[in-house]
Amino acid sequence: MKLVMLDRDGVLTHDRADYVKHPGELVMIAGAAEACARLNRAGIKIAVVSNQSAVGRGIISAEMLERIHEKLRAELRAAGARLDLLLTCPDQPWAAGERRKPAPGMLREALAHFRAAPGEAVMVGDQIHDLRAAHAAGVARVLVRSGKGAEMQAQGIPEDILPVSIYDSLSGAVEALLSTDSEA
Repeated sequence: MKLVMLDRDGVLTHDRADYVKHPGELVMIAGAAEACARLNRAGIKIAVVSNQSAVGRGIISAEMLERIHEKLRAELRAAGARLDLLLTCPDQPWAAGERRKPAPGMLREALAHFRAAPGEAVMVGDQIHDLRAAHAAGVARVLVRSGKGAEMQAQGIPEDILPVSIYDSLSGAVEALLSTDSEA
């Protein structure tokens, strides 16, 4: 495995129904930063691919989103972790382009950036649009129950996007990915 792509809200940070509107509202999910540090130490690239319609809706500015991501990077650094790429799509859901998940644009962008083949990558998300984007990009799919993942699992994962590996959190997913990778 060469690349792990992560959704932000619900995977790395707690999801908020009213959006993360400033750095003080960004709260890491327990163990997520440490899981990223494990991927870093294993030499696996990390790309965040995150829909951020709060910008397109006018709830926050692009500058505020950058300040929020500065806090995210600081939280990761404190745990000895880093992101290798952070991609966001500000499109509103009703005016979505090719980059907004469930479209695969951001995932394909990350694959190209790292010159990774789809078979060398995995997408970790907590919502159906994460899994649909991963399927469309041809990458392995991981659902975490954090965020909205448990609710999605309870509703049933559509057969057309299977197989999907399921873990309680990013920590559990990384543990499994690294053990599988070392066996390969």
